[in-house]
Amino acid sequence: MITRLSRLFLRTLRDDPADAEVPSHKLLVRAGYVRRVAPGVYSWLPLGLRVLRKVEDVVREEMDAIGAQEISLPALLPRDPYETTNRWTEYGDGLFRLRDRKGADYLLGPTHEELFALTVKSEYSSYKDLPVTLYQIQTKYRDEERPRAGILRGREFVMKDSYSFDLDEDGLKASYDAHRQAYQRIFDRLRVKYVIVAATSGAMGGSASEEFLADSPVGEDTYVRCLESGYAANVEAVVTPAPEPLPIEGRPAAVVHDTPDTPTIATLVDWANSAGLAEHYGRPVTAADTLKNVMVKLRHPDGKTEIIGIGVPGDREVDDKRLGASVEPAEVELLTDADFAENPFLVKGYIGPKALQTNGIRYLVDPRVGTGTSWITGADEPGKHVVGLVAGRDFTPDGTIEAAEVRDGDPSPDGRGALVAARGIEIGHIFQLGNKYTDAFEVDVLGENGKPVRLTMGSYGIGVSRMVAVIAEQQHDEKGLRWPAAVAPYDVHVVIANKDDAARAGAEEVVAGLHAQGLDVLFDDRTASPGVKFKDAELLGMPLVLVIGRGWAEGKVELRDRFTGETEELPAAAAVDAVVAKVRR
Repeated sequence: MITRLSRLFLRTLRDDPADAEVPSHKLLVRAGYVRRVAPGVYSWLPLGLRVLRKVEDVVREEMDAIGAQEISLPALLPRDPYETTNRWTEYGDGLFRLRDRKGADYLLGPTHEELFALTVKSEYSSYKDLPVTLYQIQTKYRDEERPRAGILRGREFVMKDSYSFDLDEDGLKASYDAHRQAYQRIFDRLRVKYVIVAATSGAMGGSASEEFLADSPVGEDTYVRCLESGYAANVEAVVTPAPEPLPIEGRPAAVVHDTPDTPTIATLVDWANSAGLAEHYGRPVTAADTLKNVMVKLRHPDGKTEIIGIGVPGDREVDDKRLGASVEPAEVELLTDADFAENPFLVKGYIGPKALQTNGIRYLVDPRVGTGTSWITGADEPGKHVVGLVAGRDFTPDGTIEAAEVRDGDPSPDGRGALVAARGIEIGHIFQLGNKYTDAFEVDVLGENGKPVRLTMGSYGIGVSRMVAVIAEQQHDEKGLRWPAAVAPYDVHVVIANKDDAARAGAEEVVAGLHAQGLDVLFDDRTASPGVKFKDAELLGMPLVLVIGRGWAEGKVELRDRFTGETEELPAAAAVDAVVAKVRR
């Protein structure tokens, strides 16, 4: 295929778009691959669509290779199936909801577990039909509150979602492992640097869950890993090792102290050291000796609200993502002044466990707040704190919660080293769903013994359109994009570097030869200056750039490798063979 730049629907931009924050957004817009239509909604122009389709092709080939079968379900979905699984409510404001002219409720599909389960239920009735894996590559819709970073986090996006249906847990594990390996092959072919981490299931439900995260400093996901053991997990999935219980007998009684003007952890620590508590502890008091009690309000799917208290060591902040994952499907809200007014026992800056539990407020603590641990915390009166409050003696939490931030140097949950943190972009997520959806819709087949067998499901997603941005994030330089051969819009970009008629005729001949060899060629036949053409070639990012210019008269051309930056001079007569060899190596 030959595409002439003089006819290509393309306009490159010299300046970054005003709303662009990350390199992929800037470059994909500047290079004319995508254009913004609305917040989180983008059009794919010819070059961008070619990359998107090539990513789809890689995904499709690897899915087909594990025996998955492609179907296509509608994006416009009725309310009833999602009502059955309660996700019509659980998804909250993330759903695009609409009504038809008769007043019936619909949604734009964010994911399709319900429809796949109903499809298998309607078509299969015997154990002989199983196992089966179905998938689709389809546009999804989620009403992101703050869409950002171009196509990295949009409201409309292309996703591959597949679903396995098996007769038992062993079958589910086999399907899960097959997808895991297929995903590794996909990302390896796309030349993406990634890590596999333990994850939470969230609104999807199910048990085992892993995320594939692309290494990126602009990633929204924080993950941790232990270099000694290989443990890796999204921060939402990190389980804090709890300390061994400490003896309670013989511990000094808790004492309430006047602590004026100490509403913050920092001021409390300053007071503690100035009051001589360092002698009691045998060392200076630190924020880790204090117990911070954070109040939040949960809005449950049924519309009910609940105020809860969360106790964490004072040297740590509450991580909003970890908190959100721990309380799903409820949504977290901050308390308002009205909430504090309605609950006068909540004394800002001086909240302690006693008033919470006395007034029926659920109190959950970080796992480090174990039995026998002693704390400095609020005494529920303005200007007062209690010293030596012992967990399990002076207060008993209602449970634990994983809400505190995870930091570099924290012990790994596997006990084999320390954690280090990094950032990544979620590019894939695999779940062992189990029976959540097959129970909801009673997806049974007749087993070998003639009795009904409830099927077990797996769910596996890849952000296909997001992959385009991820590759652009990882494969670019200060000059522009650098597409891997597997997804580059064209195999080679041929540039005529002067207006010499002989060189132009030679370029036509070389391009025809490349086309005859089955290569996709982007041919810059414009009358623009060589400088403009070279800048566009660097910005557009084809892996190979063949320059035909002044050297043509001497029987020479120039081949540039966009990845390595290397340039080599070739005999013009050997140009086609040299390019073909590099493309097919």
